[in-house]
Amino acid sequence: MPTMSQVTIDRAAIARTERLIRPHIRRTPVIEVAGEDFGLSIPRLLFKLELFQHAGSFKARGAFANLLLRDVPAAGVVAASGGNHGAAVAYAARQRGVPATIFAPDVISPAKVALIRSYGAELMTIGDRYVQALAASEVFVAERGAMAVHAYDQPETLLGQGSVALELEQDAPQIDTLLVAVGGGGLIGGIAAWYEGRVKVVAVEPERAPTLHTAFAAGRPADAEAGGIAADSLAPLRVGALMFPIARAHVARPVVLVADDDIRRAQAALWSTLRVVAEPGGAAAFAALLSGRYVPAPDERVAVLVCGGNTTAVSFARQG
Repeated sequence: MPTMSQVTIDRAAIARTERLIRPHIRRTPVIEVAGEDFGLSIPRLLFKLELFQHAGSFKARGAFANLLLRDVPAAGVVAASGGNHGAAVAYAARQRGVPATIFAPDVISPAKVALIRSYGAELMTIGDRYVQALAASEVFVAERGAMAVHAYDQPETLLGQGSVALELEQDAPQIDTLLVAVGGGGLIGGIAAWYEGRVKVVAVEPERAPTLHTAFAAGRPADAEAGGIAADSLAPLRVGALMFPIARAHVARPVVLVADDDIRRAQAALWSTLRVVAEPGGAAAFAALLSGRYVPAPDERVAVLVCGGNTTAVSFARQG
């Protein structure tokens, strides 16, 4: 198998990966709505609803790419995750018939705990941030010989996530701009590698977890604050080394930073207007538009990626 440094992350490799994972992933829908439905001045906008992917987020794409492109040992796979990546790896491992162990920080949401366990993976919670769970997973890999599936700094992960953009380009070739939430950067790295500047890719981050914003300012991946409402999905401490040169070449500046209250309002708006239940990280990209932190031109054709829906924010305990 090729080493990490030998894997090229580009359109051709993403297309090959998409063909490989296609039988195992869902083609998620794109819907077009009137801007005025949300009080926005633009005539129309598109939503790519990746929260309808297996395991509730885009992460299933990267998980299957890893399990299908790499040699999985008998010891199975291990992943560190705030929740969505762990759920995706657990789901993919169950589908492929291999054992999975997931390490997660204590901030993991109850919805994600339940999802990971429902797929039969062993879940270990340790520390209060992703970086501590990652360290524990690395010890486990060294001791057990399991294959690590990194949430964002692994070539196969970026190649799988890039298939989101391949689908979107096929279904909505007319867009000018795509708003994408950033944590470790595997998603936006794969998307930017696919579009190669042909679409304006706008990074959106919580103010309390500005990983790519900090990296751009430093000229390299650097530690950032790792807190806020979306800490279980968008707060890995720093972006990945693999995505950074791609982002530097193909992601728009500046990074758009949104407040936790902006994200809450975006969640509420998606639910009240579209009946879409997005987790905080999944609603962050839309928060940039709804809050006015990103203001498109009047004729700009904008798409928003709703990347995850693993939350207990809506309860069906009472009906009617």
